[in-house]
Amino acid sequence: MENTIYSLIPPLLALLMVALTRRVLLSLGTGIVVGALMLNNFDIVASGMKIFEILRSLFVVQNDAGAWEVNTWNVFILLFLLLLGIMTSLIAIAGGSRAFGEWAIKRVKTRVGAQILTIVLGIIIFIDDYFNSLAVGNVSRPLTDRHRISRAKLAYYIDSTAAPVCVISPVSSWGAYIIGLIGSILATHEVADYGALEAFIRMIPMNIYALAALLLVFATALFNINLFSMKTHEERAINEGQVLDPDNKAVPGEQTGLPESDRGKVGDLIWPIIALIVGTVAAMLYTGAQATDGDVTLLSMFENTDVAKSLVYGGLFGLAVTVVLFLMKQLPGKHFGIGIWKGIQSMLPAIYILIFAWVIVAIIDEIGTGKYLAGIVDGNINLAFLPVLLFLIAGIMAFATGTSWGTFGVMLPIAGEIAAATDITYLLPVLAAVLAGSVFGDHCSPISDTTILSSTGAGSNHIDHVMTQLPYAILAAIISSIGFLILGFTQSIALSLVISIALMVGVALILRNMSAVKVDAPMEK
Repeated sequence: MENTIYSLIPPLLALLMVALTRRVLLSLGTGIVVGALMLNNFDIVASGMKIFEILRSLFVVQNDAGAWEVNTWNVFILLFLLLLGIMTSLIAIAGGSRAFGEWAIKRVKTRVGAQILTIVLGIIIFIDDYFNSLAVGNVSRPLTDRHRISRAKLAYYIDSTAAPVCVISPVSSWGAYIIGLIGSILATHEVADYGALEAFIRMIPMNIYALAALLLVFATALFNINLFSMKTHEERAINEGQVLDPDNKAVPGEQTGLPESDRGKVGDLIWPIIALIVGTVAAMLYTGAQATDGDVTLLSMFENTDVAKSLVYGGLFGLAVTVVLFLMKQLPGKHFGIGIWKGIQSMLPAIYILIFAWVIVAIIDEIGTGKYLAGIVDGNINLAFLPVLLFLIAGIMAFATGTSWGTFGVMLPIAGEIAAATDITYLLPVLAAVLAGSVFGDHCSPISDTTILSSTGAGSNHIDHVMTQLPYAILAAIISSIGFLILGFTQSIALSLVISIALMVGVALILRNMSAVKVDAPMEK
């Protein structure tokens, strides 16, 4: 069943169950079990052992010498979540979140302003999507809560700025990874007209989905665009003051029932976040420099950086600053213990979902879902359709597998091979189409780690975030598909970009009046 159409069953089953039951762990667990059974010819014992082996490999792996060692990437990502949860909890108890919310609402006086500020933060924190999702969420949440902006919309803003910005930024973990892949593709096909970095920069205006998604988040904030279920969440937030659906439980990253000091200051939130940012960036540069052979440059440091380890280093530095500020408040000793325990508890739902998502991604990889989808593409098609076709295939693959980086690794070489075998002038457009499609599929997938962390950063129910973001992602993808068709037929970057932007503006103006939320109750001043 590997590498065949049957390999689509586990991810599609999980995705269908998520949509129907809205129970993430049950749905992912079902997909995991079915996938394991398919891999082992429905042998129950062997399937159980396969799941156990995958779970074990998430935390410990065997090296070349046969010795067991810690799987630092996964362990450090989970540790960073716990550190951030503890930080957030201690900041709230110290009164920092409340003080920042009160300070910000006096200066950012409108809902539109609060949303624009969140979007701008999502754009300027472009170093890494994981870090972006969690940091922007923790900074913006007190402000958006005060302005009665639903957590679902906050999660949308976080998710739809994180990956689109990272995928077009050469100085980011994404950019470094992509430039490395492009370099190998150029070398394989003996392309000497431009280097990997220049190729990446040339592809930025061709990454139509990333640009369309960013334009749409601004339009959503400015024109009050609320598509489908997002309108329900926004109406509840504005008119009832409930930023979360009260019927949902186990919201990742949510802090409830915490004692709050009335002596909190804005600095109690700002300084830990600054320490987190500075510590993480410094650690990324340090670990990248340590792993670089030869000349150490800014690009080489980001290309070789250890993101997971850097997040932990930055998290520890941020937590240390948080603890110092907390102790200065001279609060009861038990409050410190409460903060640590509540912080850990707040991140457990996200950790459970992330672990299940990692397991099903491993199952999907072994069963060959990505290889099957990649095999659908061949060179016997009209070249003009190549960009849009690869955009859609990459989108489907990222949606089904839950990984944009995995899709990059599989689809970029295939796209390069097709372009080299047909018309090398299509190389950059098809590579850009793969990048765009991968981000689109990642935005739609409930098993994507970046989608999970965006929910966590926003303190939103995960499935609420998935279902509310989906219409926005599909709208941006439809417009992007038209743009890629124009790019394929004309090879004019300017024309495809101008028409895509014009379509997005036109659609936003149409939706402006159709999807606006009616305010039934006066807003709290």
